[in-house]
Amino acid sequence: MRVAVLTLALLPFVPVCGAAAEDAPIVLVPHRAIYDLSLGEARGNSQIAGVSGRIVYDFSGNACEGYSLDFRQASALDSGEGKGSTSDLRSTTWESADAKSFKISSENYVDENLTDAVQGHAERNAAETAVSLMKPEEKNFKLDPQVVFPTEHMVRAIKAARAGDNILHFPVYDGSESGDKVFNTLTVIGRKLAPNERPHDDVAANEPKLAGMPRWPVTISYFDSTKNQESSEQTPAYAISFELYDNGISRALTLDYNDFVATGKLVSLEFKQPKPCP
Repeated sequence: MRVAVLTLALLPFVPVCGAAAEDAPIVLVPHRAIYDLSLGEARGNSQIAGVSGRIVYDFSGNACEGYSLDFRQASALDSGEGKGSTSDLRSTTWESADAKSFKISSENYVDENLTDAVQGHAERNAAETAVSLMKPEEKNFKLDPQVVFPTEHMVRAIKAARAGDNILHFPVYDGSESGDKVFNTLTVIGRKLAPNERPHDDVAANEPKLAGMPRWPVTISYFDSTKNQESSEQTPAYAISFELYDNGISRALTLDYNDFVATGKLVSLEFKQPKPCP
């Protein structure tokens, strides 16, 4: 299982006098969120009988020094009759505040055996996105300059939600798998939810900092950029859905891997002390 999750939480923004809400700057806040995973649905001939695990999402940084994320997803898949497998994805990323630089170091273990390790960085300018990998092997290559890094992806989704825009589509590079993967993404943003609409039994329900804050349902579909894009029937490699607050906190995760769906319940949320710019 793999998640390209929710790459950032944002401070409740303070309206600027005379400026529309959608034009106010987005300020990213350090936080630590934990989501418990479970099976939501098994489809067709899927052999998945159960899912368990946890996502830990620990974000820090500021608009001067950039933003770092320590991410871990440990999960177990039960295929019934005592059969199953475990996976443990651990990654550390850093992204510059201007969304032009990205660094990643990650390891993925399946049944406690290391299967993937990625280490590298990417630099984006008007002409190209240059990627340099040290792991799994030394490799340099160039991507389209329109490629977006994960933090910028979420920032754009929040800006679009504020402005009432419903659709975003662009390629995303997050250093996943062997470090050279690019996904074409389709982000669909629903109408703003009322404060008491879609109640959930999670820690966000009783968090004063989230009370009355606008939120939107968001679905992001990830398509393999190496496959034929001509067909409108192309199935995404996977999709994630969640409710996105105006301050960037996400709840009610749904991770759709086509043959089964996992859900992620927000069970812990810690707002860390932000570090001001010098």
